[in-house]
Amino acid sequence: MIAAVAAVVVVLSGLTAAVWFTTQDRPKGALDTELEGVTVSEGTTSMPLPTPTPEAAGDRHCWLNFGGDPRRSLARPSAVLSLPARKLLWTRGLESYIEFPPVYCDGELYVNSFAGTTYALEAETGKIRWQRRVGGTLPSSPAIDGPRVIVSSQAGTVTALDRKTGRSIWQVRTAGKVESSPVVVEGTVFFGSHDGRLFAVRSTTGRILWAYDTGGRVNASPSVFGERVCVTTYAGSFVCIDRATGRELWTTYLKRDTFRYESFYASPSTDGVRIYSVARSGKVVALDASSGRMAWTARVGGLGYTTPAVAEGRVFAGGFDGRLRAFRATSGSELWSRWVGGRILGAPVVIGEFVFFSTLEKRTYALRVSDGEIAWRLPLGRYSPGIATERTYFFSVNGRLLAMRGRDTSKR
Repeated sequence: MIAAVAAVVVVLSGLTAAVWFTTQDRPKGALDTELEGVTVSEGTTSMPLPTPTPEAAGDRHCWLNFGGDPRRSLARPSAVLSLPARKLLWTRGLESYIEFPPVYCDGELYVNSFAGTTYALEAETGKIRWQRRVGGTLPSSPAIDGPRVIVSSQAGTVTALDRKTGRSIWQVRTAGKVESSPVVVEGTVFFGSHDGRLFAVRSTTGRILWAYDTGGRVNASPSVFGERVCVTTYAGSFVCIDRATGRELWTTYLKRDTFRYESFYASPSTDGVRIYSVARSGKVVALDASSGRMAWTARVGGLGYTTPAVAEGRVFAGGFDGRLRAFRATSGSELWSRWVGGRILGAPVVIGEFVFFSTLEKRTYALRVSDGEIAWRLPLGRYSPGIATERTYFFSVNGRLLAMRGRDTSKR
């Protein structure tokens, strides 16, 4: 009897120790003042705004970064262009596939190909104005900031290019790959690096304002709202930082099970009240944006890599089980799910009354936001489907850019 009790005590002690160790091994974040392995080639002169190029009438609403806004909401619910028209406006093949969608402003598109080239194109015609290689592969969207377009690279660099000519203005080199799509807010560029740091850089010169070591690899693109910038990590954390000072506001680690933490490739998106993301395990997570406390969890089927789209009180996310799901933003209850038979890796995007997404099996769909019914499909696709302006859709599928008018605007 004593031996049996002793054995139970040993087992319980082992479990207790295992749980203790798993709760103690969370990486600790800290403001990084040493900046080891980081170099900056700063710009020294200011640049005038480029002369705007001719644009399609009505297309005046810019799409400046991945997600369409600093929150990474991936949504323009007020858009009124309806579904894409059948006739193509133009199509342009690039040298390799496009993992993240283009950005748009002043009648021009900017897009990265994975093979390593950034392109500037006329939005009305698809004509290439310039192309530039900054080194390394480019699995991200660039960001537009006035006369500059900011490009991140898996060579570990973030580079500001002149929007008019494509020439390099400044470059920051980190100690890890940069897969994070940059975002610019009030003259500051925010991005993350595989070296675990979240950077704030002056957009005019590239000077580093602060760097915060999150303690985990950062693939995600940071979300900026209010006075904070937040990012997810491969170590299983959400980290929110004061965007002016780099001071940590809160960090929340998410457990997958007793012995493991979650891991996030997907970026965080927010409605300003809660912040959302999808773990690689398929867990959908919502945290209180001000405190980092858990609000709710849900699931997609299979692996999860999609940055959620957030619009009109709904959160949209896809999984490798071939389903796109809509969740209630306040509670996480599932409103609907639609099976399309293809793995969903890239982020969905809400345009007006429809949510668009692509599958790895090279199909693109538009579902009605209200009930998930299929409203439109395209026999091309892969990764994130694209963006839209007031009159025009720009799809980035299978290494091609496609421009299509919205049906309600095609005759304007």
